[in-house]
Amino acid sequence: MKTIYLDNAATTPIDKEVIDVMYESMLHNNGNPSSIHQFGRKAKSSVETARKNIAKHFNVSASELIFTAGGTEADNLILQNAVTNLGIKVIITSKIEHHAVLHTAEHLKKTYDIHVVFVDVDAKGNIDLKHLEALLDAHKAQKCLVSLMYVNNEIGNLLPLAKVSAICKDYNALFHSDTVQAIGHYPLDLQRTPIDFFAASAHKFHGPKGVGFAYFKKGFGIQPILHGGNQEKGARSSTENVHSILGMEKALEIAVSNIEKDKVYLTSLKTYFISELQSNFKDVAFNGNSNLLDKSSYTILSVRFAKANDMLLFTLDLNGIAVSGGSACQSGSSKGSHVLEELLNTVEASKTSIRFSFSKNTTKEEIDITIEKLKKIRSIANTNKGTK
Repeated sequence: MKTIYLDNAATTPIDKEVIDVMYESMLHNNGNPSSIHQFGRKAKSSVETARKNIAKHFNVSASELIFTAGGTEADNLILQNAVTNLGIKVIITSKIEHHAVLHTAEHLKKTYDIHVVFVDVDAKGNIDLKHLEALLDAHKAQKCLVSLMYVNNEIGNLLPLAKVSAICKDYNALFHSDTVQAIGHYPLDLQRTPIDFFAASAHKFHGPKGVGFAYFKKGFGIQPILHGGNQEKGARSSTENVHSILGMEKALEIAVSNIEKDKVYLTSLKTYFISELQSNFKDVAFNGNSNLLDKSSYTILSVRFAKANDMLLFTLDLNGIAVSGGSACQSGSSKGSHVLEELLNTVEASKTSIRFSFSKNTTKEEIDITIEKLKKIRSIANTNKGTK
């Protein structure tokens, strides 16, 4: 049975060139970057060269990047520092953020007695920019941090990053964006779009799991949340993950050099998938801006079917198709998607939603097979319903 992987928003397959870089590093780069002998110096030099090369892609200095174990740690490090080190008293975010932001903000609220306020979103998941301005104006006497993700990981909505950045600047607020789903897919020049903090994770752009980085705009001191060493200039204790950092450097190099080509290809693929779904499934709907190519990521399509099918996710898996769910109970969990629950009414949220997500490895043939499998599953479900 042919297997089809359409869960690239969860993680992407590692590029062969990335594996080669990591393999060579594992063979020949065995030192601890904190050691002063030649093996340590070689490892340290590799890490710092990777840092410089990664920084160039964002038009920032190498000293502004801190290597982490991924996007979640990066978000935690940024938000924790904003409160404990930079005097933030109010975090303004939305209820459809990744839990790396929402849960961290709630923890900080309980621990440090800060305010966490939520900007309104419409039924499609768009941030209400006028409400954001109103919240910033209402809290202008306090130091504020705005935390809004660039690409929503469930529905693919694109944040108007430049507009939010300008609003934050007008109100002297700091701006953090979880850019995990955007890095490697959308260019980000911080000299043109000045944001204060962002988070990235290598496995979202065909790099290794367990490595990422946090960007801190120059001038902000960083207090570690991990203690026990003085790595990353004191900002993050723990021996650097040398091989994975080098793999991340290579993965980002490949992704950035192919951004436009991949965008054209995947936009075409997503357009075709949307068309086939609409042609074959009556009353199919799309969550958020998922079907709007100018307002959502070309890598994510969140689909809501007309009827509930609690077993659809499992049935697709049994048919060799890997996807993610987006509504309650279909994965056997008592908790559904907090994003869809925020956007949809009770009736629509109870229907079966599936997140399909694509990469440069996805093919039109795989889309055709997926459509046929979905049609077959629907046919079987209708037959079984008719026999009851």
